[in-house]
Amino acid sequence: MAVTYEQLKEWVLALPGTREVFVEGWGHPTLRYGDKMFASGSEESAYASVKASVEDQAELIASAPEVYEIAAYTGRYGWVRVDLSKADPVELRRVVTDAWRRTAPKRVVKQYDAEQG
Repeated sequence: MAVTYEQLKEWVLALPGTREVFVEGWGHPTLRYGDKMFASGSEESAYASVKASVEDQAELIASAPEVYEIAAYTGRYGWVRVDLSKADPVELRRVVTDAWRRTAPKRVVKQYDAEQG
């Protein structure tokens, strides 16, 4: 049950309006809708950070404390740090898609949902 950053990036880039942006000052890429970041990580790390609501953050940590923890710096806003080596691919893909939904415009999310059936 492991996920790689490449898989995470592939899931994100399959969503409308997304892109990967390398942040020189941080030394790693971020995953964004337009200019708004909703995930980050790197090929060199077994961890990623993903945007969540404060409520979802608590639920994720309670349900899988070996996988999710409060992210440094952004945790107070709901972000979680994910141990990719222990993450369930189906669950993490849902978490990442939910992060995109929080970030993308409502009309884009609505159109995406209609296309997905």
